[in-house]
Amino acid sequence: MSGFPYLGHGIGLRTKHYPDVLAGTARPDWFEVVSENFMIRGGRPLAVLERARAVAPVVLHGVSLSLGAVDPPPAAYLDALAALADRVEPAWVSDHLCWGSFGGHYAHDLLPLPYTEEAMAVVVDHVRRVQDRLRRRILVENVSSYVAFRHSTMPEWEFLSGVAERADCGILLDLHNIWTNQRNGRQPMTDYLARCTSHTRSSGNWAR
Repeated sequence: MSGFPYLGHGIGLRTKHYPDVLAGTARPDWFEVVSENFMIRGGRPLAVLERARAVAPVVLHGVSLSLGAVDPPPAAYLDALAALADRVEPAWVSDHLCWGSFGGHYAHDLLPLPYTEEAMAVVVDHVRRVQDRLRRRILVENVSSYVAFRHSTMPEWEFLSGVAERADCGILLDLHNIWTNQRNGRQPMTDYLARCTSHTRSSGNWAR
């Protein structure tokens, strides 16, 4: 597990769960929360999050870190994420292996990357910056995509494993996204899983 604990079966914390959390009747093994929804100074969402954290472990899962963008993650974003992580002490922090911003403008989408050495170097540098600011390792999640870049020089599993090894981060492996990509004509799911899990387990970066 290499620093990322097995937590059991969790749920994504959504607004419809707030009454149960506040009433103390929501008791999953753990809660996953979208980081950006709680990167605020106060209010009901943070009050609910703190009640949830008192009941079970919390994991922070971001959607706007844009690790594959040309520009590094903004300092203000990292400051807010670090403050949230310090506040709730999550079991782990994760985001997606993609890009979604350019020049300070956000597409609000998880866009695929070309799987090249150049792109990997950018992602690795950004992951290291994030980990240095948060003072903790993070997990990166594979995304679903409907297009592929012709000039990719390696399969997705190799790119994902390479990022984890070079940046010393973990992998949050989304099986549905692998299946979706298989349906879109990419690498067979069984082959992807066999190669990715074999490589990441041997390098100490596998997480469940």
